[in-house]
Amino acid sequence: MGSRKVYTVLILFSLSLLLTGFIVSTPLEILSGLKTIITSESTLITDYFAIAGPGAALVNSALVTLISIALLYFSRDPICGATIMSTGLMAGFALFGKNIVNMWPIISGTWLYALYQRESVMKYTPIALLATTLSPFVSFIALRQGGTLEHIVMALIVGLMIGFLMPPLAEYTFRIHNGMNLYNTGFAAGLFAMVLVPVTMAFGEAPENAYFWSTQYHNILLIYLILLLAALYIAAFICDRHVLKSYAALVKSRGHVPNDYLEKFGAPAVLLNSSLCGTISLLYILITGGVLNGPTLGAIFSVICFASSGKNPRNIAPVMFGVFIGSVCNTWEITAPAVQLAGIFCTTLAPITDYFGTFGGLLAGFLHSSVVLYAGTPLAGLNLYNNGFSGGIVATVLYPVLSKIFKHKRAQIENLDYLDAFK
Repeated sequence: MGSRKVYTVLILFSLSLLLTGFIVSTPLEILSGLKTIITSESTLITDYFAIAGPGAALVNSALVTLISIALLYFSRDPICGATIMSTGLMAGFALFGKNIVNMWPIISGTWLYALYQRESVMKYTPIALLATTLSPFVSFIALRQGGTLEHIVMALIVGLMIGFLMPPLAEYTFRIHNGMNLYNTGFAAGLFAMVLVPVTMAFGEAPENAYFWSTQYHNILLIYLILLLAALYIAAFICDRHVLKSYAALVKSRGHVPNDYLEKFGAPAVLLNSSLCGTISLLYILITGGVLNGPTLGAIFSVICFASSGKNPRNIAPVMFGVFIGSVCNTWEITAPAVQLAGIFCTTLAPITDYFGTFGGLLAGFLHSSVVLYAGTPLAGLNLYNNGFSGGIVATVLYPVLSKIFKHKRAQIENLDYLDAFK
């Protein structure tokens, strides 16, 4: 399955979002909703389904995804697992935080960094897309005081600065946890936000967490997600009738971090893995009594897209079960929004299962279930990859400890350039 066919699958996914959006809402409702999304500060948790309606949320996701696909396509880099991963993350977080406006200053800032390094701008496109985790910062600054020209200009400057500084910071944080946190950009962005938020507050602006959480669109999204997962499953066998053989090798795979499944095992195995990982995530939401909305659907999208770059049923299940145990034991309700999201996004710690076994995965998930509930407090909802920040903290603590206990289990990334993850 060549690169063109992979891009075709990604485009069809985007069109499925677009079509569903126009099925559930009228064009006028969508246009009005898109205006609401663009003029929202978009801090966590801002469910675009709640503030703008299902049609606008899905169309925003479709447009952001199509833009991302176009940027990746014209980058002319060989397609790899990170191509699918970055596209899927853009689709998911465009349901609760990223939009067709607030992403551009940060992307442009990363391109400026590439020019400063005298390297190809397009080489940095994947990391530029991931750096938009701090898009709410752009919206927050721009919309202060009613969106004055002064604030809009300041938002552009801050967005450019974020995009410019994220690549070197992400490269450094990747080595801190030795690749044990798949959402490394979230960890880097969290550290960055811990500096930016106090500075912002010192100048009289006080960002705050939001709470917009819809519950009325569960059935619509359940139907959409079941159809999507079924399509991925069927496509895997259409592309390769013997896909189970390559998929068995994928599930057993333990290698360098990141683990590019697309390059090693081919697109059919990745399609099957995406379907099964997405199904496990959906079952977690249903079994724990959660609901499907912008944030939870976005979380499931993150698992589906990372099924090309390191996640599989074997290594995510222990971490998710660890979060479940932690959620049952602590004082938070398992149906609380932050807990529901932790149960899916915790799969950022899947590499710990790979290198330290089931016990390591359970322990990582158990710790993550508590850490994530408080790690984002000083970030004021401005880092969309909050679970990536929490996962980075957990992984940074666990990796050296477990490495000493399981001396034969060591991650093999010491000589890996972080940008190799995006080649």
